[in-house]
Formats: sequence, C-alpha cells, structure tokens
Amino acid sequence: MAHSESQVALNGTQISYIGHDAEEIPHFLGDTYGQFAKRLDLSFNQLRSLAGLKMFTELEELVVDNNQLGNDLQLPRLPNLHTLTLNKNQLTDIEALLEHLADVTPSLQYLSLLGNEACPNQLISPDKDEDDYQRYRYFVLHKLPQLKFLDSRKVTKKELMEGQARGAFMKVVKPKSEAPCNEPGFENRPLPYTPLPRGSRDAKNHKGVFAKSHYIYYGKHSEGNRFIRNDQL
Repeated sequence: MAHSESQVALNGTQISYIGHDAEEIPHFLGDTYGQFAKRLDLSFNQLRSLAGLKMFTELEELVVDNNQLGNDLQLPRLPNLHTLTLNKNQLTDIEALLEHLADVTPSLQYLSLLGNEACPNQLISPDKDEDDYQRYRYFVLHKLPQLKFLDSRKVTKKELMEGQARGAFMKVVKPKSEAPCNEPGFENRPLPYTPLPRGSRDAKNHKGVFAKSHYIYYGKHSEGNRFIRNDQL
C-alpha cells in the first residue's frame, strides 16, 4: 500500500496516477482519495475499464488520455463531472459513447476525443478532411448540447444552432469493407444479383462463350434495297 501510494501525485484535491501500465483503476485510489478528489488524471496507463471510478463521488475533472479504453467503456454516474478528456484511446462508436455520457455526466461541458477513430481528425485519419470533422462536431453537439468546448476548440453559437437543427444527420460513418475472399465461410455466402446464367456467376470459374450468329435484315434500309432492276433503268 505504501509503495502504491508513493506513485500518486497529490495536490490538494487533484490526484495523478500517470504512467504505471495499470489495466484497471487500483482499489487503493478509490479507498484513499475517492471521497474528496475533484480532479483525477490517469493518463499513460493501459486502462481498459473505469469501473473503479464509482468511489470518486465528487469528481469534477477526469483525464484518461493514452489508454486502451474501447467501445465497452462504462462510467458510473458522475453528476459533478464537467471535464472529460479521452484522447488517444480505442473508441470507434461515437453514437453509443455520446448517449452514455448524456446519461451519466449531466454537467459535462468540456469533452475531448482527439486521437480516437470516433473523432475524424486528419491527424489520425488522413482520409478525413475538415468537413468530416465539422460534421462530427455538429453530431456531438446534437447529442450533448450543453458542451462549451469540444476537443481543442470552443463551441460557437453557430455550431450549436447547426447541431440542433441538422446534427442528427451528420454522423460520419465508414463504409463497411468487403469481406476478403479467403475469409471462412465466404464461399457459402449468397452472391449479389446478376442477370448472368448461374454457371457464369462465379468470377473464379467464369468461361466466355463464342459462337457464330446468322443475322438477316429485311427492313427498308437493308442492303438489298440499294440494287436497281433492269426494268427500272
């Protein structure tokens, strides 16, 4: 216990437990500091769960940057939490995250998600651009309209109005990639519709068919109409 507590930086009501490769919040943190901590910094660990936060009933600021938190992230209800930074984690499902935060962090005003796939920022997603990021901001503000800051930028009145008006349609999604041909069970999946005969649908076993076709045209523009009979001379 003494050795563990020596790894904690304490400054009044601010607690820091940084860079210890912890996969979960140590129990001693909640037991020792949970009743009075206002700010908790758990950056640069290997956290996959925040279940240990249930002891931090007075928490106002939470920093959990550079961890391994994924889409199964669950926070206890933190009614006083106004600042949450989740930068550089493994979050990909933005909608589920925002709905969860709306439920358990009603006082949230500052949120940062930079460095997650859920945040389409060019620093982590070169295929995204500023328009993608702006749509993401509108969507977040639609879900969390009380935010004052999002990522590194202050929320503007224009953004908030746009988020409320059209944010529900601004979710940025990645198209589902086609399953690789060598994936187990791929050969048993139904093929997409094609007008080709069944035997010609398999791209791996396709054979072209060549044949002669006899075609005769009897219309008024046929080649035969170009000839003139002797009695027409």
